[in-house]
Amino acid sequence: MEEIGELLAGSGTTIVGLDEVEAVGDVEETGSTFGENALIKARYYHSLTGLVTLADDSGLEVEALAGLPGIRSARYAGPGATDQERIEKLLSELKGRAEGERRARFVCAAGIVWKNGQRLFVEEVSGSIMTRPRGANGFGYDPVFYYPLLGRTFAELARGEKGRISHRGKAFQRLALWLKQGFLDTLGPC
Repeated sequence: MEEIGELLAGSGTTIVGLDEVEAVGDVEETGSTFGENALIKARYYHSLTGLVTLADDSGLEVEALAGLPGIRSARYAGPGATDQERIEKLLSELKGRAEGERRARFVCAAGIVWKNGQRLFVEEVSGSIMTRPRGANGFGYDPVFYYPLLGRTFAELARGEKGRISHRGKAFQRLALWLKQGFLDTLGPC
């Protein structure tokens, strides 16, 4: 919420979180892609609130694991698993793999739904999976996702630095630019 608010600063938009509206309940992510799941969530919460709704779906795809954990990134180590448990599962499945076999990418699909339409912005960032975690920032798989252009894991980056280059940051930067370029006027009340 805070990051999205920063990206949309100066656009005349007020960001409202789910905890601030009566949109309770989870929506089942039944899509087969990040984009489908982002739009499923945005459509669902838009139907409950009537507000222009932003939602994203993001995750990690590892080449040697045929794209896993993929759209199941948050549930990769089972229901209720911690970030640490997901990382441990990922590292155990990559154990013994050479550096060239550890290529991965983070993907983010940011969807926006309004009364008469929807739009999707998909971005990704490529890197590789480390053999052990490094860094204390971020969340999820950040401690093992090595970003070669900066020579660090995402967990070794400051929030602002990561926000400029991450999959989520890039997707929401594009969405914010689209909104700021006049599309806010066509959406109606936000």
